[in-house]
Amino acid sequence: MDWAAKRDWALGEHERRLATAARAGEREDLRLAGIAGASWAAGLSAAMLGERNEAAASLQRAADEYETSWRAAPAGAWGRPIAMLRCRLIAGDGDGARRDAEAALAAGADEASGPIGGYCAALALLVVGRDAEADEVARRIAGEGLEPVAVAHALAALGSADEPAFEAALGAPVLDEFTL
Repeated sequence: MDWAAKRDWALGEHERRLATAARAGEREDLRLAGIAGASWAAGLSAAMLGERNEAAASLQRAADEYETSWRAAPAGAWGRPIAMLRCRLIAGDGDGARRDAEAALAAGADEASGPIGGYCAALALLVVGRDAEADEVARRIAGEGLEPVAVAHALAALGSADEPAFEAALGAPVLDEFTL
């Protein structure tokens, strides 16, 4: 993978999306999520290049943009705070991650139904140190069909401080032969 080319493309895509107004009938929150996704791609690419400061800056920007998108989204758009947390954690921003986790929990993530709402809740609960609750939620979403289920298993292992289970979840196949 040419990570420099990927980063350059993502930075250009970010600027293009910023300069483009929503099309007729397009939801503004989805347009904003696309802007954030370009920052996410730039941040990951910079991280793969070993450019830590650039990666952190792009990931922080992505987290802020995902938050803007989340505020504009209909209730139940739990993927946005997941993305916010993911960006902040990878960028090494523990304080920002705690702030975002508290916001997700205040918005009802810990009471959300379904695997994506539960994923958001489990991740947020882990960030704020409510590990036992995160373990319980993660076990629930593993049975509710979170894909890939290895994510739910990893969250549960973190919640229960089970290092061997965490290592097993990290080594689990993400895709099976039928999804390729």
